[in-house]
Amino acid sequence: MSRIGKRPIAIPNKVTVEINGLNVVVKGPKGTLERTLPPQVKVEQEGNTLKVLRRDESRVARERHGLSRTLVANMVEGVSQGFQKRLDIQGVGYRAQAQGSKLTLNVGYSKPVEMMMPKDIQVAVENNTQVVISGIDKEIVGNIAAQIRGVRPPEPYKGKGIRYQGEFVRRKAGKTGKK
Repeated sequence: MSRIGKRPIAIPNKVTVEINGLNVVVKGPKGTLERTLPPQVKVEQEGNTLKVLRRDESRVARERHGLSRTLVANMVEGVSQGFQKRLDIQGVGYRAQAQGSKLTLNVGYSKPVEMMMPKDIQVAVENNTQVVISGIDKEIVGNIAAQIRGVRPPEPYKGKGIRYQGEFVRRKAGKTGKK
C-alpha cells in the first residue's frame, strides 16, 4: 500500500467537498478548486476526513494512488490557507514592479520584461527585489514562480539573477590571470 496514499486527509472547518464520480470540487474561504481524478482511484468522505482508495491492484492504480491523494490534499490546503512562493532578485540595478496583474522585471536586458499573471494569482513586490506569488492552486503558483525565475536564472560566477528564497547557488571561480 502506498505510504502517502493511505493517509487520510483532514477537512478543516469552513471547507466543503463534493464528490461526483471522478470529479472532486473543494470550496473554502479562499475560493473553489475542481479536479478530475484518474479512473483508477476513488475518493470517499467519512465525516470530516477524506480517503483516496484504489479500485484495483494494477500497476497504474498503484502509481496514481499517492499522486491523487496529494492532489486532493493540496486542493483542501489551498482553499483553506493558500500557497505562496518567494523569489529574490540579486544584481546591481535588478528590480521588479507589480501593477495589478502585471509584473515588470528589470534584470539586465535592453528592455524590461513584462509578464501578465493569471486571474487567480496575486503578485506583490517587497523592497523592489523580493517577489511574492500567492494563490490557491499549488500547481499554478509553482509554474508562475518557475516562469519568473526562468527570465534570468541565477548564474554561478557572480550570483546574479532571480532565485527562490533560500535557494543555494554554488559559486564557481573565474578565470585566473597570467603570471
